[in-house]
Amino acid sequence: MTINGKLTTKNIALTACFTALYVILSFMPISQIIGLVGKHITAATILAPLIGIIVGPYLGLLSSFSGGILALLFNLSFSPPSLAAGVVASLFGGWLSNGNRSICIFTYFSLLFFFGFYPFVGPVWLYPPLMWFQIIGFLILISPLQSKAFKNLNSENNTKLTTSLFIIFLVSTLASQIAGSLTFEIASWPIFLANVNAWKAIWEFLTFIYPVERLIIASVATFLGVPIYRILQNTDLPWKNCD
Repeated sequence: MTINGKLTTKNIALTACFTALYVILSFMPISQIIGLVGKHITAATILAPLIGIIVGPYLGLLSSFSGGILALLFNLSFSPPSLAAGVVASLFGGWLSNGNRSICIFTYFSLLFFFGFYPFVGPVWLYPPLMWFQIIGFLILISPLQSKAFKNLNSENNTKLTTSLFIIFLVSTLASQIAGSLTFEIASWPIFLANVNAWKAIWEFLTFIYPVERLIIASVATFLGVPIYRILQNTDLPWKNCD
């Protein structure tokens, strides 16, 4: 259900449209990014994995990256962690809807490892419980739940489709959260936030905040994604059944 990766005129037009939509939604804040004053998680976070499902992982990446760069230039509440998160969410949405689980497992594990073990301020050193829901996301990714989610994407049963999209969106948004957090570590320590105790306080505060946040994001994306996916299934648009 993804568009062919070739840069045809139609693909370029779709990418431009999603880039513009991504920029617009970046001006709609959802929640404050803890540790970055004046920076917010935005509605573009909800759109990112859906872009990947619709246009594929690499055009999705291009849309999210281009939109993120423009958002950084024109939106003061947008941040580099949000840019990284959007790119990863689009990649995962596209990869998982195409059944490319192996690369998702490798990428997710790599992001989780480098985030957790980031020197001195990673949660493994300061507050390991932070990673509990991220680990659950990885277990879902390697479990039969994820492969079943891919198989049920073409199901006529709305419950099965809804469950499948929710699983894909949840894993995608968790991967994006890890990527954003890793970017936050790289960008902030030790120049802007050198106090290790402050890092520990941030991780402790986020332990039960980000799971709720990610569940809400995945739920809203699913609510929007199911009807859009059904529409695309029932049309003769050129990306139907393309790889």
